[in-house]
Amino acid sequence: MNFILSGSTVSGGITVGYAHLVSTARLEVGHYEVPQEDLENEVARFDEGLRRARDELDALKAHIAPDAPPELEAFLNLHRMILDDSALSRAPRELIRTRRYNAEWALLQQMEKLTERFDEINDQYLRERKADVQQAVERVLKALMGGHVLPEPALSQEQRLIVVAHDLSPADMILFKRHHFGGFVTDVGGVTSHTAIVARSLGIPAIVGLHHAYQTISEGELLIVDGVHGVLIVNPDPLVLEEYKSLQSQLGLERKRLKLLKSTPAATLDGTPIELYANIELPQDVAEALEAGAEGVGLFRTEFLFLNRSDLPREDEQFEAYRQVAQAMAGRPVVLRTLDIGADKAIPAGEDGARTMPNPAMGLRAIRWCLAEPHMFLTQLRAILRASHYGKVRILLPMLAHLHEIEQTLALLRQAKQQLDERGVPYERDIEVGGMIEIPAAALALPILMRRLNFLSIGTNDLIQYTLAIDRTDDSVAHLYDPLHPAVLTLVANTIQTATRGGVPVAVCGEMAGDLQLTRLLLGLGLRNFSMHPSQLLPIKERILRTSLAEVQTHAQRVLRATDPAKTRELLDELNA
Repeated sequence: MNFILSGSTVSGGITVGYAHLVSTARLEVGHYEVPQEDLENEVARFDEGLRRARDELDALKAHIAPDAPPELEAFLNLHRMILDDSALSRAPRELIRTRRYNAEWALLQQMEKLTERFDEINDQYLRERKADVQQAVERVLKALMGGHVLPEPALSQEQRLIVVAHDLSPADMILFKRHHFGGFVTDVGGVTSHTAIVARSLGIPAIVGLHHAYQTISEGELLIVDGVHGVLIVNPDPLVLEEYKSLQSQLGLERKRLKLLKSTPAATLDGTPIELYANIELPQDVAEALEAGAEGVGLFRTEFLFLNRSDLPREDEQFEAYRQVAQAMAGRPVVLRTLDIGADKAIPAGEDGARTMPNPAMGLRAIRWCLAEPHMFLTQLRAILRASHYGKVRILLPMLAHLHEIEQTLALLRQAKQQLDERGVPYERDIEVGGMIEIPAAALALPILMRRLNFLSIGTNDLIQYTLAIDRTDDSVAHLYDPLHPAVLTLVANTIQTATRGGVPVAVCGEMAGDLQLTRLLLGLGLRNFSMHPSQLLPIKERILRTSLAEVQTHAQRVLRATDPAKTRELLDELNA
């Protein structure tokens, strides 16, 4: 029987292959009462399962391929750290002894206790860190139940295999290179999960959030993974299969053709230059940005240095990461966003090791959290200043809403400079400081904030959520998340126009910047600096090269004035025709 499932694309492209099912131990765990006389044996069985899982992680780490993404080792270290934590290594032993749980059930109950709070987190990336705990536990459960996390494929290695699973961990992804899997699909997961990040770095077509793929697909069934549209086709008929094979070939040729634009300056048909920057999360992402011809880094998300660890990164550790990016960009601008933590699992704060509580999206997060932890903030500012000696580094402040937040930050920046002067450490004295416009209040009070800022960057993801009061990760309201809502477009357009009139450079670094359907609209609204994931740069550049500003400016104003959603999309289609 042929049928179609839809999910969320995490890595583009099209692949055709045969289903290879990977079971999920969490769905198979049973619960039974252990006899009193067997409790210590059950504890020993738990300890043995934990040891096997740790050994498996160590073995995977030892066999990481030289050409594998650098972050794979970090993911393995993270899972090892999770398994070493007393909450998972000791607490289940007590449940076995006191409640007579079997080892698998004790571990599963403790995992659910640890992860239940993650569902209340508003930030999509941080909420999906729950998956790391679940995937680490999955490895122990597999060991206890006598299974393997990623079984050897039943089909020949020459055939393209598509992994179908309820969930997958980044550690499992290491085997993708070894077995030459063509792609993967999962029932759960999100576009910012660690597994998705690894999939993108490997260039493997992937879809998550299919809900029932693992239950409805059988081993060896023919699949088409359409990573362009987020569609999985099961047992396609011959005509559909031929059509997709043709599309697959066309995509390959298209990628090769776009690479020819790498060194072509981005400019409109009427000669207006446009700046195209890359968003990165890790220093290793710079290579992909340069390969795509990025003119700079428009957003370096520094929180990756702070997450998934039991301590705060030291100044030297942060400096090395920032310096690495600054030097690799060889004089091109590098915009470092200060720590944007919040709505997060607790992270260390202060010398005494106290921990902050998880914060809601509108609570103590981003610049508010940094100003509440001046010792931590000063450490990061010194590290950024030191890195500015090695490249064209700029500082970007997230979630600004008040002028006093800028004033306090600039005061701390002066203090950080003084501390470096006392140590005789060189830095760029005139380092530029910019602000993210991602709260409606900041967009509406822009003239006030612009007085103390050197540049602006519109974070459209949060701006849309805060404007529409919509959490786009909530399935029940995700359909209301709309970048074309009149209020959103008005805020974006007014921000661009106000900044331009005031002589302050402005960029868009949210998802709207990398949306090919919105490129001409943003150009028509006056945007001249786009920052996006490196994989989006060349398609956006091609669209810019084929755009006449004189034509799109009038059309953009018509879109801006539209009040009916259907009419807005009709006008946008005309703009892109």
